[in-house]
Amino acid sequence: MNCLKNRQLLKTKFFAQIRIEIINDDRYEKSEDFYVQLGQPVWESGLMQSTIPTKKEKIVCGQADSKSQFFSSPGHLQLAPAIPGSFKRLWRTKRKLVISDQKFMHFLCLPWKLLFACIPPTDYAHGWVCFCVAIIFIGLLTAVIGDVAAMFGCTIGLKDTVTAITLVALGTSIPDTFASKLAAVQDKTADSSIGNVTGSNAVNVFLGIGVAWAIAAIYHAKQGTVFHVHAGSLATSVALFLMGSVICISILQIRRFSKSVHAELGGPAKCKWMSSIAFFFTWIVYITYCTLDAYCVI
Repeated sequence: MNCLKNRQLLKTKFFAQIRIEIINDDRYEKSEDFYVQLGQPVWESGLMQSTIPTKKEKIVCGQADSKSQFFSSPGHLQLAPAIPGSFKRLWRTKRKLVISDQKFMHFLCLPWKLLFACIPPTDYAHGWVCFCVAIIFIGLLTAVIGDVAAMFGCTIGLKDTVTAITLVALGTSIPDTFASKLAAVQDKTADSSIGNVTGSNAVNVFLGIGVAWAIAAIYHAKQGTVFHVHAGSLATSVALFLMGSVICISILQIRRFSKSVHAELGGPAKCKWMSSIAFFFTWIVYITYCTLDAYCVI
């Protein structure tokens, strides 16, 4: 829907609200996506004489930078006039913020930001190009992290089973962790964040193991050999994983039907900390028991 509207501001006002009509398409959707393109503001003669001290300074259009706007609702846009001199103060403020508060995270995430900056925007092919390239980047990054974790475990003398459930699992689960975090913060419901856990496990088991074993089986069949995979301590690991899954799902159900929380995510701080500690303790017990079983301690 193309809608061209002009908004006239008085001399003493610099902010205005615009109303955007959402078309009812009679289909259920969790959220509506739309684009708002702001044109260049046109200033009437003598309107900004009290604001602009000299003729050399030009009016530019940009977004106002403040902490309140950064954490405000994404459904609100703001058009703020500014003079070039204000950008110097804006750059100094951003630079101080990065150096003082976010220096460590900035330098830690900078290589990944530069790497994923090569991903095309979502404007091409309705976002499919961005999706496919992002999946390829995530797959390559996950493969590198998994190989490095496996080599590190081999270097320090860990068994393959212990390396798989600790270092490799942590390395390959980092993208899923950040995806669940973003979904929990941005989405209105907990479907995406919690569903990502079961979805990633399903992909790892059905697609990851299935494709790898299928390729190995085809290769051995062409070579005239038989492809064997020894179970090892797989039975113990799967049994502990099932028990831990039952515990975690039970905690989510308790939170769901609890009168004080009534939600899988969020709620009072005490309930959030208790749930997080319970999940973390379950993972620690799983890792400890599987490690002791792999080294024949128990």
